[in-house]
Amino acid sequence: MGISHLAILNAHPGVELVGAADTSKLLRWGLGRYSSMAMADDYQALITQEKPDCVFIATPTKLHYPIARFCLEQGVHVFLEKPCCLNYEDSVALRDFAREKGLLIQAGYHNRYLGTFKHVRQLIESGELGELHYFHAEAYGPVVTRKKTETWRSNRNEGGGCLYDYASHVINLVQYLLDEVDSVSGTRLESIFSSGVEDAVYSSLQLRSGLTGHLTVDWSDESFRKMSTSITILGDRGRVEANAQEVKIYRNKDGRGDEEAGWKLSYLTDHTDAVSFYLRGEEYTAQVWDFIDNVSSGGGKHAVNSIDSAAETDRVIELLLQDSSGTAGRSETINLKKVLADKGMWERFKLLFLQQAG
Repeated sequence: MGISHLAILNAHPGVELVGAADTSKLLRWGLGRYSSMAMADDYQALITQEKPDCVFIATPTKLHYPIARFCLEQGVHVFLEKPCCLNYEDSVALRDFAREKGLLIQAGYHNRYLGTFKHVRQLIESGELGELHYFHAEAYGPVVTRKKTETWRSNRNEGGGCLYDYASHVINLVQYLLDEVDSVSGTRLESIFSSGVEDAVYSSLQLRSGLTGHLTVDWSDESFRKMSTSITILGDRGRVEANAQEVKIYRNKDGRGDEEAGWKLSYLTDHTDAVSFYLRGEEYTAQVWDFIDNVSSGGGKHAVNSIDSAAETDRVIELLLQDSSGTAGRSETINLKKVLADKGMWERFKLLFLQQAG
């Protein structure tokens, strides 16, 4: 992703690339041979030296927090590849610090820039489906299809496994299209080939609106050539099924509206705005252009994929981990105690509880 972002940024007429930092000597040699950028293995020294307006971070997830924190301390806007962090507390800390500094952090959840999913959001907001009553969000891909030596992606302390690398995309898409997740239940994290992390995630989600649905994610499915993300949403006026290539909507024969009842199929090309540089998909350029526009306006413009929504995704990941291990209830009790203690109210709460108990 770092190489992809680099190519897209290099095509932007308002961007000057001033440096790249990586621990790989081979990568630094390759980039340095064909560009005039400064190269370094020490990102802190490079940022201090070049004083950039913004930085793109595309490292293993465990490094996201310290690098992003340093950038914010230097007054630099940040584009952060997903997921935000390996724990919710770090994500919240980055969010709050960015607010304090008046800086922008945008996360790399590119599905929010896909024309098909943007069209689904418009269908929902226009009431085309009527009152919603169920959804099923899915993703499959061939990342881990046999037992093998672990990479950083399949290391719980570096990449986080399928939950962080794959499921985060789907959770964030649910947030974008429907609502924030309020609670989860029946979560199963299944190891198929990996030894230290899960390869599949299954869970029931309840949204703050009251809508319920299911999450199904599997990165050990070799029937898919590459990652495939899709969502099905049911309403009392019809249903919609969408992925990165197409949108299928069925309108019930209820006699309402001007649209003809039955199925209607449209494609990504019907819903995608043209971009000036194409690499991997229009959505990748669109998210980078959006970030640069935000930086150019001083970070004040509302980002489609802000640190706020990215931190919420990390919160849901934490809920899934707690639910799968059976610690969700205990965690909530501990958090309540901490909140009350921080406010100096814990002793009073205990006294009132004992009085009410008898």
